[in-house]
Amino acid sequence: MRGKNRQTDYSVALAGNPNVGKSTIFNALTGLNRHTGNWTGKTVDCGFGIAKIGGKLFKLTDLPGTYSLNSFSEEERIAKDFLLNNNPDCVIITLNSNAIERNLSFALEVLALKKNAVVCLNLSDEAEKNGISIDSKKLSDLLGVPVIKTSAVKKDSLKKLKSVMREACEKSGHSESANDLDTAPSTDTRVLHILSRQICEKCVTKSDKRRVDERTARLDKILTSKATGIPIMLALFALLFWITAIGANYPSELLGTFFDFIKQKLYDLFELMNAPGFLTGILIDGIYTTLSWVVSVMLPPMAIFFPLFSLIEDSGYLPRIAFNLDKAYNKSGVHGKQSLTMAMGLGCNACGVTGCRIIESPKERLIAVLTNNIMPCNGRLPILIAIITIFFTGTAAGLLGSVKTALILLLVIVICVLITLLVSKVLSVCLKKESASGFLLELPPYRKPQFRKTLVRSILDRTIFVLGRAAAVAAPAGAVIWLFANIYIGDSSILKHCTDFFEPFGSFIGLDGVIVMAFILGFPANETVIPIMIMAYSASGVMSDFTSYSELSAMLSANNWSAITAVCMIIMTILHFPCSTTCLTIKKETGSLRQTLLSMLIPTALGIILCAITANIMRMFL
Repeated sequence: MRGKNRQTDYSVALAGNPNVGKSTIFNALTGLNRHTGNWTGKTVDCGFGIAKIGGKLFKLTDLPGTYSLNSFSEEERIAKDFLLNNNPDCVIITLNSNAIERNLSFALEVLALKKNAVVCLNLSDEAEKNGISIDSKKLSDLLGVPVIKTSAVKKDSLKKLKSVMREACEKSGHSESANDLDTAPSTDTRVLHILSRQICEKCVTKSDKRRVDERTARLDKILTSKATGIPIMLALFALLFWITAIGANYPSELLGTFFDFIKQKLYDLFELMNAPGFLTGILIDGIYTTLSWVVSVMLPPMAIFFPLFSLIEDSGYLPRIAFNLDKAYNKSGVHGKQSLTMAMGLGCNACGVTGCRIIESPKERLIAVLTNNIMPCNGRLPILIAIITIFFTGTAAGLLGSVKTALILLLVIVICVLITLLVSKVLSVCLKKESASGFLLELPPYRKPQFRKTLVRSILDRTIFVLGRAAAVAAPAGAVIWLFANIYIGDSSILKHCTDFFEPFGSFIGLDGVIVMAFILGFPANETVIPIMIMAYSASGVMSDFTSYSELSAMLSANNWSAITAVCMIIMTILHFPCSTTCLTIKKETGSLRQTLLSMLIPTALGIILCAITANIMRMFL
């Protein structure tokens, strides 16, 4: 029996174009939670799951969404190699019933490789509302394989799919071709298109009342317009940043209070156990304090930002952002999809780097990887918000102050985009030349997000996952930071010696030795930069959070911070080496230590140069 092994009875592959609901069907069949989204390129690798149907175990493989099997992109190579080499018992070819003619071209390619398949007409209920009627029986006769209509959110259609899938697997190796049309293997796109049109003429009818999704058309006239598209996008992100900045404050304070309470109890426990001071220091003041800071600072904004960002994904708006920015990216010699990976980088640069897989061209994908860190991640946003609030909006209280902070933060993000485009242009000229890849971007219809699933998925798949990775590197970092602050050489700690060493360099670029050392020790987690600064300025040997912006402002002023320092701090927060988690992700994605080091060198060198220029220009006028 093909595909059979010791764990499962049958092997089933799910194939289809991007944005046809393939991963949603995979989740429904397996009970897993594979990330889905209402935009092209979400599935960039294979997902695996097990489904039990009628006492049999089925191993399901969710292949990357592709438009063809021509092996032009990484997704196409993965999908084609799996179908040829893993020889599944059955292939579920998922089609979008609203775009049946285009989707059929891909189905014909798959059927040329695997006759034992099931064609799944997904989103069939939506197509019927749009006046599209598909004769599934006639389509089945034409293709020579079972064809069923499904809606991934309806249990009855999924139950039927399971039954047909099981029957197809049981007949594996005994299927007969009954095609009325020739589906011989061919890479001639024009031939496939003609065949698809011929099939649609025989089994697809469209009502005169078909809406062609008038709502989507009306919205696109506004959201993708040259006049209104960019302003609306900026306004939306300003609102997103404002909600994140305001909403995260209160839960961060609660978490900070909770962790301080636990910390005091740990002190009491260690004192009761007569634990050595060194052990108390490294475990509580070092590891625990660092972990608690990372959690209390990262968790609230991520728990707000990621769900909101996921809702934007599911609504179908993200591809419109790529569409609006494609011209600017094209002029910079890079791919329009890079705008999507940059948006992902706002949440976590490691996630943004992983998302670069959706870019087909190796050169353009590498540029996207090397520049993703220029977008400030969730770990750096609190630093930016604190500096902006203290030095630029501190006089405006309440709603006005928060709005000003959000607008300035948005301006910073826009500058980050412009810097990314500039650096990308330079890299596109310097790196090995290759022909630019085409940008096939599908604009899916707008859909009402599935709020419950989206919120659960964003919390589990993104917030907890990213937080877990940050905590894993923050724990040992806390120990190292504590050792630097509490091991003395002569009359000064190692940390003091280091900050004194970097003082001349820091002063030249508008910062100081403490800030430079804080960024270096903050490599495992950007969230620890401000606590390290506070520890160094106070010479306490223990990292601590600021209880209010006024308290932090007083400490910074006492240590000779000025507007120059604040501006250079913002520049360096944006332009410095990626955190350890992102570096490890870059190494994994590129397989190259050289490219990983390059990703660290480019933003750091640029940040140092810009800080030096900015500081010395501002000193001439202030």
